[in-house]
Amino acid sequence: MLRALFGLAALAAASVPATAAEAPPPPLTISAQGSFFVGGRDVASESLSTLPAYAAAGTITVDQVYVRYQIPVSPTRTPLVLIHGCCLTGKTWETTPDGRMGWDEYFVRQGFPTYVIDQSWRGRSAGSPAAINAVKSGKANPDTLPAVFSAGREPAWTIFRFGPEFPKVFAGMQFPLEAQAEFWKQMVPDWSASLPVPNPTVPALSELAKRLKSAVLVSHSQSGIYPFQTAALDRSGIRAIVAIEPAACPDPAKDDLAPYKDLPILVLFGDYVDQSSRWAPRLKLCRAFVAAANAAGGRAELILLPEIGIHGNSHMLMQDKNSLEIADWLSGWLDKRAPVKG
Repeated sequence: MLRALFGLAALAAASVPATAAEAPPPPLTISAQGSFFVGGRDVASESLSTLPAYAAAGTITVDQVYVRYQIPVSPTRTPLVLIHGCCLTGKTWETTPDGRMGWDEYFVRQGFPTYVIDQSWRGRSAGSPAAINAVKSGKANPDTLPAVFSAGREPAWTIFRFGPEFPKVFAGMQFPLEAQAEFWKQMVPDWSASLPVPNPTVPALSELAKRLKSAVLVSHSQSGIYPFQTAALDRSGIRAIVAIEPAACPDPAKDDLAPYKDLPILVLFGDYVDQSSRWAPRLKLCRAFVAAANAAGGRAELILLPEIGIHGNSHMLMQDKNSLEIADWLSGWLDKRAPVKG
């Protein structure tokens, strides 16, 4: 009986998440939280519905961007705008798949007013069904259907650099794969291939930066280029750019680098990049951009986490097991490069 009881106790202990054994953080105290939209335009359509109970004709709003914010009681640091990447939403920055504190909460606790967005046509930033309904009702040719895609977990495995191929895992990789079922639930259909360039998120980010007067635009992956496009559109309100594993940096052979003069820029990559045929060329382009931007009077830096002693990070480094260590390092970088203006 004693052996059975000890066995049950050991099983219970093993089933308790690691976070449960850690001391809980103190209560989160904020001065304000809420949400709003930036951007958007009205569109009249005759193809809003194919259901008898709902009229097909009407006016809707598209291209808007949803923003959720939390403001510390006594903000001491520059506001952050957190921008998610492909196939995901603002959930990227919230509680990690294994239940740990996300960057949205961490940075609020560190004194940063924090704004988390859903890209245009994603999550709570609605798009339009008109093109699909027009085809379904016979008003348009199937060739006009928008390109919408979802990332299957098998190809996403290599894109997010959990391993060289599904289901192999890179040695020392820090993503919490024991909670991967929760991560896959974050994935949503992606309309970005059907939207204009720049993505409607870009002018919305410009509007948001102007509203905040001084903001650091923090992008990830697919959205990596958006802060650069926003700065090229209008530098107003942009305090700095942090591009985390950007799918693209500005091309110094094609793009005007003048918008980035004197602008603090950090391009940040995790581990295993040189082992990825997708990410190695992107890193090469970003290196070229940083060198060219600095030659043109910029203040750009490119950091690989392994080179500063932080190892094992996947593409989803804000959800990796050492995510708060990275966030703490980033806080220090922001304090040096983008302090609150007196």
